[in-house]
Amino acid sequence: MLALTENVTDIVKKLAEEVPEISALRIATEVDGESLSVSPADHGEADDQVIQQDGATVYVDAPASELLADKVLDGGVDEEGNIQFALGQQA
Repeated sequence: MLALTENVTDIVKKLAEEVPEISALRIATEVDGESLSVSPADHGEADDQVIQQDGATVYVDAPASELLADKVLDGGVDEEGNIQFALGQQA
C-alpha cells in the first residue's frame, strides 16, 4: 500500500482546513495508463483504495494503487505556495 510522509499528511490536513470542500487528495491514472494525476477531492470513487494516516485521507484509484503499492508519497510547498509531490521507494 502507498505510504504517506508527514509532509503529505500535513499538506492534506492544511488544505482541508483552508478549503472546506476539500477533505482529501485523489491519485488517479490518466488515460494513457502511465501517468498519474493528484487532485483535491471531497470523496473517492467506488473502486478507490482509501489511505487514512495521521488525520489525512488520500484516495487512490485501482490501477494507480497497483503501481504505487511499494511507493512512498512525499510533498512540499515552494516559496510561491505551489504544492509539489514526489514518489520514492519504500524501504
